[in-house]
Amino acid sequence: MSAAPSPATCPLCGQANACAVAAGLPPETCWCMQTRIPASVLERIPAAERGQRCVCPACGQTPPPPEAPR
Repeated sequence: MSAAPSPATCPLCGQANACAVAAGLPPETCWCMQTRIPASVLERIPAAERGQRCVCPACGQTPPPPEAPR
């Protein structure tokens, strides 16, 4: 059985997510409270991890990669 992912890592890239809440700080001090994260970014988070940990600032502002041609 594997350990649960750290709440301080991004579910998309695995890097540090700079989450204030994960660091024990008030939610209003988190970077994400001052930034609009596109729905397309949130949709890329695996369903089982939604609402469990935050994306990092880089992923939160990066559009998804283009889909490969079919």
